[in-house]
Amino acid sequence: MENYLNKDGDSGVQKYEIDPDSIKLIFQSPKFLYTYDYIQPGEDIVEEMKKRALEGRGLNTYINQHVKKNYHFKTPIN
Repeated sequence: MENYLNKDGDSGVQKYEIDPDSIKLIFQSPKFLYTYDYIQPGEDIVEEMKKRALEGRGLNTYINQHVKKNYHFKTPIN
């Protein structure tokens, strides 16, 4: 996983991993791995999330405004 650059300095996103049809995120707290994919929340949203992850800016805000809890999987991290 890559560290999220957090260029604005106030993101809850800590790490991300981009796959062809999904993005996986780890937030600062609590420690879970969230998977967002083409099934849920859908291709357009996932592609926008990938773009923001690579830019290191605006990902957490986008999730809070447009995605919320619409992830496909939530896995605890030990």
